Amino acid sequence: MEETREETPQDLRNLALKVAGLLEEAGQHALHDQLNPRNLAQPSTENADRGPRYKLEVDNKIMRFMSARIAGIAHFDGFWTTRPAESRPGQRYWYIGKIDGVINYVRRMSEWTVTAALFEFGPDNEPKPIIGIVHAPALGLTYLAARGAGAVRIHKTAVGEKRDKVVPSMTSSLDGSVLSYGMSFIPSESQRALDVASSLAGRPADIKRVGPVSLDLCKVADGTYDAYFEPMLHVWDIAGIAAGTVVVWEAQGTLSRWDGERIHWRHDNDVVASNGLIIRELQHYLQQYPWLDSINQR
Repeated sequence: MEETREETPQDLRNLALKVAGLLEEAGQHALHDQLNPRNLAQPSTENADRGPRYKLEVDNKIMRFMSARIAGIAHFDGFWTTRPAESRPGQRYWYIGKIDGVINYVRRMSEWTVTAALFEFGPDNEPKPIIGIVHAPALGLTYLAARGAGAVRIHKTAVGEKRDKVVPSMTSSLDGSVLSYGMSFIPSESQRALDVASSLAGRPADIKRVGPVSLDLCKVADGTYDAYFEPMLHVWDIAGIAAGTVVVWEAQGTLSRWDGERIHWRHDNDVVASNGLIIRELQHYLQQYPWLDSINQR
């Protein structure tokens, strides 16, 4: 009887590279639609009091393409959005994200991504992402990471492909740092982000607001930003958060909720990522603006 070979970090890295290739194909279709104004959605009037909603046909195309192609690459137990209510330790589910940075996409900006993350349920029956892939088609950038195998940034240029190991910055103080933050279209959530940014005024050299979450996390991982924070990222953001999280982890950065607790993969989260050197200073500002108790109990 043939022995089953134990999975290595390199096996996971190879799997990530294969899925990244598929995600790049899907990204090219999305980029084509972005460059064709007839294919871009207009805001929906549904729940207009909570801000604009966009329904993109390209999201359906991405899901159909990835669902059909990923099944032939490696064994897994299903997709995150259709997983059963109870899962067993060792089971794995792919989470294929919709366009992350939909407003940037619709406004024909370059900062948007397609994402994929592989979740594995641990002995405690809690899920944890072990592969993360973030592809920004309009920027020619792909970030990928796998548990125990580090993180890499792939930049496709006119003269070829460049691969770099992803490592965070060495900035050790908020003074002179470069931060990024995110905010939603919901007024109370946006106000919390703006309050934190305002309270930080005078310490960082710059505070950026570009998005989306998956790309912001990767830019913390590669040292572009020293830290990133955003209040109330919702369950529909989990695909982008998960993919970017693995990149941050494998680059040896830090990521948590604003209160320092771990991310909950089934709930809304206040998210902060950093190079690991300025997190305590930054949390002093974040913890001035905690969740309301009613929100925290969701």
